[in-house]
Amino acid sequence: MAKTSKKRASEPLSLGLLGRPATMPDHPDAAILERVPNPQAGEIYVTRFTAPEFTSLCPVTGQPDFAHLVIDFVPGPWLVESKSLKFYLGSFRNHGAFHEDCTVRIGKDIAGLIKPRWLRIGGYWYPRGGIPIDVFWQTGKLPPGTWAPDQNVPNYRGRG
Repeated sequence: MAKTSKKRASEPLSLGLLGRPATMPDHPDAAILERVPNPQAGEIYVTRFTAPEFTSLCPVTGQPDFAHLVIDFVPGPWLVESKSLKFYLGSFRNHGAFHEDCTVRIGKDIAGLIKPRWLRIGGYWYPRGGIPIDVFWQTGKLPPGTWAPDQNVPNYRGRG
């Protein structure tokens, strides 16, 4: 599990990676995933992060695997700090894990850090051996009355 940087809402904001030079961690366990207070914590809304060039390694062959990740969440008191998320996702580049493990781990790490009202992640993996593997994970149900758009990642026909 990635290291996390958690602050109570009443504590001053520590910018961690934000605004500082940083190097890409070589493994997800070395990554620091950070959160920041949600300035609209009383509102119900959806935030989306899209990572169309996610990369990890096949744990069997060592060859690269590519995915288009879509992460949607309804935040509570916390948001994911985006620079730390970019570095966290980039840390999978040399990490060997199956598609299911990468996708679910990312969802669980983010949910554990920010405690959202709802989160879903879609991992749309490009084919290896002619078969795309798409992996989906979510926490609970979308709050009533909340609109979450479709993830709109094409079924495989070149994914684009």
